[in-house]
Amino acid sequence: MTARALESLPIAVIGGGPVGLAAAAHLVARNLPVKLYEAGPAVGANMRDWGHVRVFTPWRYCVDAASTSLLERRGWRLPPADVFPTGSEIVTSYLEPLAATPELADVIETGARIMAISRHGIDKVVSRDRAERPFVLAVKTAGGVRRDLARAVIDASGTWATPNPLGASGLPADGEAEFADRIAYGIPDVLSRDRDDYAGRTTLVVGAGHSAANALLDLTRLAETNPATASIWATRSTNLVRIYGGGDADDLPARGELGADTRELVESGRVPLVAGFAILALREEDGRIIVEGETAEGPRTIGPVDRIITATGQRPDLSITRELRLDLDPWLESTKALGPLIDPNEHSCGSVPPHGHRELAHLEPGFYTVGIKSYGRAPTFLLLTGYEQVRSIVAALAGDLAAADNVQLVLPETGVCTTTFSVDGGVAGGCCGGPAPAKADACCVADAVAKDDGKKGCGCGVAA
Repeated sequence: MTARALESLPIAVIGGGPVGLAAAAHLVARNLPVKLYEAGPAVGANMRDWGHVRVFTPWRYCVDAASTSLLERRGWRLPPADVFPTGSEIVTSYLEPLAATPELADVIETGARIMAISRHGIDKVVSRDRAERPFVLAVKTAGGVRRDLARAVIDASGTWATPNPLGASGLPADGEAEFADRIAYGIPDVLSRDRDDYAGRTTLVVGAGHSAANALLDLTRLAETNPATASIWATRSTNLVRIYGGGDADDLPARGELGADTRELVESGRVPLVAGFAILALREEDGRIIVEGETAEGPRTIGPVDRIITATGQRPDLSITRELRLDLDPWLESTKALGPLIDPNEHSCGSVPPHGHRELAHLEPGFYTVGIKSYGRAPTFLLLTGYEQVRSIVAALAGDLAAADNVQLVLPETGVCTTTFSVDGGVAGGCCGGPAPAKADACCVADAVAKDDGKKGCGCGVAA
């Protein structure tokens, strides 16, 4: 294929969520041809699944500049910037109007699932003239499977549909498949759509992140109207810093409030917490579920319970890119360059260094993974990060390397350094050797790095 013919092909965007639509909007703004594939029946399909959840980022952090520019030409106005929307409100008030703009409506195909991506006419082993060949996408629709060609591919398909299993080893727990009809992954709609599954029953919530917190709080609200409803919380970790958070020091007050409310559930005794519990197996006893696991003190069981909510995060689906040359971090499954910047084993300040097309590029020229999928198995991601990712990548695809390299990302501070909230509610050290400061900054990261090197660390300033 000639260079001109290759340049005339569209850039394929996989996924019709906020970041995928933002990528399409940036491509349109650069006058680059684009084709967006959404596997669901409508844009925002993954977000609709947890549409009942109110996010902890206000509207001003939920929208992308190029997307709002398209919308404002049609008279759209941003909802109140400081209001916290639900997932459903983001879909109906932002994603649906965006997808309906004339610039995007004709380039979006719903009900189109990408099954595989490769290079046209060659597999991943062949090196010669690889970059000169277009990508080929196997697209499954109601009419069958077809092959589409693309100049480049931006994968914004997310990770929502591929949750981590219940087993602590990263493998399904023994019996997990047999109890699938009583296990929910993610954040079920306990107060509405799925109410009958949880009212009057005992539910085990597993996970130490914000999804688990939302599920626990909803179950507690359900118990206020149906006192027979009960919940138990189990976490593999004994360090609850990621969910308890920085409280009043969090630049996102709703995130800080979520952590504080969850902590209060435990400290008040309303929700029993079993921390440091590694789930191994499930078994049935008198029609209910017994959960078997291990703790530092030895084997332990939880139950009987009626249902389990597994809020243990997600992982990327790498099967569609098997014929591409990917350069992945060996444990996070993000790009190798991005891994050290987001590794939850090292970072807990909630600050991610600015990153763009260079950190997100793979060995396969023209292929990029963006959005929450770009983080692989790392747990924390904000939409602002994805919007800046696609802005940089699209600029690079347009040949504007100056704009592509001018990456700027300012994320709301969590108010937490490396402070460890122990399971008894105490504070065990911090990045500065004590409680989290009122205002954390990048020095916290430098402090942790210095201590790893055997130095005293730089310390953290405390806001007046």
